[in-house]
Amino acid sequence: MTSVAASGLASGVVSGRWRRRMRKLPTHFVVLLLVFIWLIPTIGLFVNSFRPSQAVQSSGWWTVIVQPSQITLQNYAYVLAQSGLWPGFINSLFITIPATIIPIFVAAFAAYAFAWMSFPGRNVLFVAIVGLLVVPLQTTFIPILQLYASIRINLGPIQIPNGLNGQFLAVWLAHTGYGLPFAIYLLRNFMGQLPREVFESAAIDGASPVTAFFRLALPMSVPAIAALAIFQFLFVWNDLLVALIYIGAASPQNQPLTIVVANLVNSLGSGWWYLAAAAFISMALPLVVFFSLQRYFVRGIVGGSVKG
Repeated sequence: MTSVAASGLASGVVSGRWRRRMRKLPTHFVVLLLVFIWLIPTIGLFVNSFRPSQAVQSSGWWTVIVQPSQITLQNYAYVLAQSGLWPGFINSLFITIPATIIPIFVAAFAAYAFAWMSFPGRNVLFVAIVGLLVVPLQTTFIPILQLYASIRINLGPIQIPNGLNGQFLAVWLAHTGYGLPFAIYLLRNFMGQLPREVFESAAIDGASPVTAFFRLALPMSVPAIAALAIFQFLFVWNDLLVALIYIGAASPQNQPLTIVVANLVNSLGSGWWYLAAAAFISMALPLVVFFSLQRYFVRGIVGGSVKG
């Protein structure tokens, strides 16, 4: 009797799960359909980046389904042969990596202080930092450009006699300033939800705030840090305006990939299939970063969404 009851209970649980899944099936179908419709332009652009110009001008991208022989790598080979593309890729890496690491490093310290340390004006200062999220970037360009122009650096092998404008350091500092308000807000909310008992036990054992930060807060905040790294990396890598303002034409050797691709519009504007290939080349690394860290993405964003 016991085995029969257990078998009946197990079959009931399985059938209940099956019914719940069947009830969700229409929702999943609608969501997948909407995602597909939303991706149709991107899919078409991606397919056309592999088609020769004659095929692009004479037929739609969907014809590749019945004529897969249209697929070619000529567009990508042509774009990669353009001067400045590979240096622009290297410059983008040289800009994006420090401009991602620096604000995360600074924001982690600030977020821990706002979440677990008491000091006068803590709440007022945090509200002021969050308020910077609504300040448009365009309002900061002229005063920061004037500030950079007045800075001279003479530190032995590091010589910047004519100001920071056009230098990598200018873009690093600019992206750090622009990214810090959101970074501090996200990490502070996440760290504020960490178990208080863990920090109290560490304090009783004699751990200093610095030890608690490096040994407890940072390891437990990896999901939020990974989510923030995705946001900051994508923002800096895809940025055109900030790089154009602080580097511009004054230092063409320091121009990132976004400026190089934008300049290709002038020379390849009529051959937009080449521009599509260049765009997907610039998308390759951000996609790798996103899919490498996406398992942390939802946990990092949702983790700090309840407690402020």
